[in-house]
Amino acid sequence: MWKQAIEDALRITEANIGKFKGKFPHVSDGGTNYVLNDNNEWTDGFWSGILWLAYEYSKKEIFHEAAVKTVDSFNSRMENRVGLEHHDIGFLYSLSSKAQWIIEGDEQAKALTVKAADVLLERWREKSQLLQAWGPKDDPDNGGRIIIDCLLNLPLLYWAAEATGDSRYRELAAIHAHKSRRFLVRGDDSSYHTFYFDQETGDSLRGGTHQGFRDGSTWTRGQAWGIYGFALSYRYLKQPELLETAKRMSRYFLEHLPEDGVAYWDFDVPQTPESKRDSSASAIAAAGMLEIADMLLDSDPDKDFFRKAAADAVSALYELYSTRGEAEAEGFLKHGSYSVRGGASPDDYTIWGDYYYLEALMRLERQIPGYWYERGR
Repeated sequence: MWKQAIEDALRITEANIGKFKGKFPHVSDGGTNYVLNDNNEWTDGFWSGILWLAYEYSKKEIFHEAAVKTVDSFNSRMENRVGLEHHDIGFLYSLSSKAQWIIEGDEQAKALTVKAADVLLERWREKSQLLQAWGPKDDPDNGGRIIIDCLLNLPLLYWAAEATGDSRYRELAAIHAHKSRRFLVRGDDSSYHTFYFDQETGDSLRGGTHQGFRDGSTWTRGQAWGIYGFALSYRYLKQPELLETAKRMSRYFLEHLPEDGVAYWDFDVPQTPESKRDSSASAIAAAGMLEIADMLLDSDPDKDFFRKAAADAVSALYELYSTRGEAEAEGFLKHGSYSVRGGASPDDYTIWGDYYYLEALMRLERQIPGYWYERGR
């Protein structure tokens, strides 16, 4: 099944290279086609990551050529500071220039990735000891806000510490990871999407949501970001509480899935025939659980538990939510939600869902882990 699913995804990707003509896919908008942009969205690294995965798997030059062109575009984006005023720099550059460095050892790609880490560190707020998610410094609404998505951007900083020998990248990322663990993860292992801190004193204020059903609910994609993000922080920091948090969040995710094994967009939303799913949340969670399994000893029963849970999730996505057999489809997964709360692409393709689905498939079939850390780490 994994091989067939990968081949389906690579067929779509090869066709999309010709269709996209150098632009970047974001989400679909009710149809079979992706909405494209000129590399100015927070999601554009996922297209680059798909191309690099496709090249690693197939060694086909069409994927390599397209992937390198995306890195050139990200270099231009950096030079012109286009759409970099947020914390999602790790999504953008880990899957583009860092991927090229990991695969090819390209020194220019490495230098570009270090620059990206520097841009992310510009969001460090000394008084509140956090990486500000959105908005300019001292912004009245966002100045003291963290969001759980940032955990997947921290690997850019951990990597930069190893690449440059400058421990500050790692130290600040670790502070943010532990603050996220303390304030974003609730006692029952569910999670807030976002948390607010006083910008002057650093005092904790309140948890809330930007994407979820309500402030106290559990947005499923946020829970998935936590699963994978804490697992990646553990890989770099080797602090057991981080791995334990990833495992506990995984079990919460699994225990709250509906019968078909693919998440609704929020675990607390009333489940009716009209309730939206988020296939991207299940794809991210599956990749995260495979990361957890990869770090456990063969003698640990949790290794088989998390690997099987991830494989079951990917099977459900392939069997029930993939676009297999749909010749004109530009996405791999149907029924992803960008923002149900905001009414933006609530039941569509999402390029991040496609990326994590393909990454999970690559892990299952070829042990290709993606581009969050150097191989053999």
